[in-house]
Amino acid sequence: MRTLYFDCFAGASGDMILGALVGAGCDAAVLIENLAALGVRGYNVQFTTVNRSGLSATRALVDAPHEHKHRHLKDIQEIINDSKLNEKVKARACAIFRRLAEAEARVHNEPVERIHFHEVGALDAIVDVVGACIGFDLLGIDRFVSSALHVGSGMVEMAHGRFPIPPPAVAELLKDAPVYSSEITGELVTPTGAAIISAVCEEYGAIPRMKIRATGYGAGFREYDNFPNALRIIIGEEDEGALDERLLMIETNVDDMSPQILGFVMERAFALGALDCYFTSVQMKKNRPGALVSILCRPSDRERLTEMLFAETTTLGVRAFEVERRALERETVAVETRFGTIDLKVARLDNFRVKAMPEFEQCRAAAERAGVSLLEVEEAAKEAYMKLKVKR
Repeated sequence: MRTLYFDCFAGASGDMILGALVGAGCDAAVLIENLAALGVRGYNVQFTTVNRSGLSATRALVDAPHEHKHRHLKDIQEIINDSKLNEKVKARACAIFRRLAEAEARVHNEPVERIHFHEVGALDAIVDVVGACIGFDLLGIDRFVSSALHVGSGMVEMAHGRFPIPPPAVAELLKDAPVYSSEITGELVTPTGAAIISAVCEEYGAIPRMKIRATGYGAGFREYDNFPNALRIIIGEEDEGALDERLLMIETNVDDMSPQILGFVMERAFALGALDCYFTSVQMKKNRPGALVSILCRPSDRERLTEMLFAETTTLGVRAFEVERRALERETVAVETRFGTIDLKVARLDNFRVKAMPEFEQCRAAAERAGVSLLEVEEAAKEAYMKLKVKR
């Protein structure tokens, strides 16, 4: 499992996250190329290397003209959903902006639909959020964890006046997250940074046990003496043979839908990040046969999967509960057979291989090409793997 850890010793902002992703190995040119799929113009993105108290960091500069209009949530969602971005990036970006809107709605005691964004609805903030989601996708991140967030201290000027740090929206976004302040003055955690981290992170705390693969530093725009104003991200692979995870099971019962629609619901669930999705036949009230829809997911994917169920099914209510999953470490091993190259998914526990299963679609295609049975191809793949295992 590929894990990203946010080390927020100097807070976090949208551009700091974007810079840190490039610093950790996300190809800047590819990221900018993917951003073009957003379908908006009038902005420019540059990445430069800067010094922050002796620390080399990547500065993300999003240059966009000042806009006098203030967008609502639906305006931003339309921009994202009408784009050519992939579904996972769209869903995550929309979830982040919905989280922002909900926080603002609670602060101002207004319905979400009436909230209009100020700075966070501007084009540069949209690019920051969508760019971060693209970076997560390009780097193949499966899990997000964050340290406690250093929020800074003092006062900050906002559209509605002068407010203490952390400002109301940031405090609302970071509810239940560990935060702290120090003698460093200034707003270290911005609403955009707080929304991204709180929307994707499943947990907060120390760096999880993992093998570090990359680190990146995203520079903030302020410079302090003897204090590196930068966000560090650490990307690693979980190295335990069997990993215990706290996940969510989302369920709903339906008895008035076509099975064809249920098939589409499963496709959408997996496209939005579900770890598993299945249907169970159940007998519902008035003796109606129905289906129990079960979706296993990470906590960070809860909102978008719940919204999908409300949008794509006839259900009026969705329930969720926490489950614990233990998953074996796994790898993909390619073997050569007389039917061609076949991949096997190999599961291990404490470096002892316990299961080796050939990829079904590859075996089926090979069987059709060769005019033999599927079982014959699967057996050939398993035999080739056993020979390879002996050589190792």
